[in-house]
Amino acid sequence: MSAITIPVDPHTARAFEQASAEEQRKLRLLLSLRLRELTTTPLPPLQTILDEVGREAQEKGLTPEILHTLLNAE
Repeated sequence: MSAITIPVDPHTARAFEQASAEEQRKLRLLLSLRLRELTTTPLPPLQTILDEVGREAQEKGLTPEILHTLLNAE
């Protein structure tokens, strides 16, 4: 078996580290299966994904003005 490193947020890392050895084993197996599924299923083109995200954002009320405000907020 090979190993990879995947950055996660601190909460997720802490939860994994505090899990029992058996729970960690199950999480590794679940993640491995999910990654295999994601990498063997062809993904739609990036532009298709971006168009869908944009369409959903507009349907939920995101306007160009709100987007500009969000992008320029500090």
